[in-house]
Amino acid sequence: MMVTTDNRDVPGHHPIRILLVEDNPAHTKLILRAFKEDRLANPIHCVEDGEQALDYLFQRGNYDDPETSPRPNLVLLDLKLPKVDGLEVLTQIKQDKDLKSIPVVVLTSSTNEADMHAAYSHYANSYLSKPIDFAKFHQLVQELDLYWTIWNRPQSLD
Repeated sequence: MMVTTDNRDVPGHHPIRILLVEDNPAHTKLILRAFKEDRLANPIHCVEDGEQALDYLFQRGNYDDPETSPRPNLVLLDLKLPKVDGLEVLTQIKQDKDLKSIPVVVLTSSTNEADMHAAYSHYANSYLSKPIDFAKFHQLVQELDLYWTIWNRPQSLD
């Protein structure tokens, strides 16, 4: 699923492509809603499992056309995924010379220290635990949105 949020006039802002890897449809809807409310022009491609994420990132299978499946500038990655878990996705991203510079934000329900340590050991750029409270989760996504799409200066992949 591809979603593009509205534009906001931000000097020097260039939309970044985001890959959202999330198997929980409610979390996906909330994340997309928070991005839409911030009215940022960011194409967001959503996949539901680790296998789809790897296919998208490595541009294979249904995602083999770089025009319709361009490399993202940011990956939002859940850890607990069907088919291929998030740590394996993270490992493959960070071991690939063409993908390793893409920031990966682990966005997970896990507050387990071992999960956090494993994510950072595999070179995650950030680790965020999803709050159970709806309002706090929404606020977290909005702040994540602002940091990674406005304040952070991503490396161009083009």
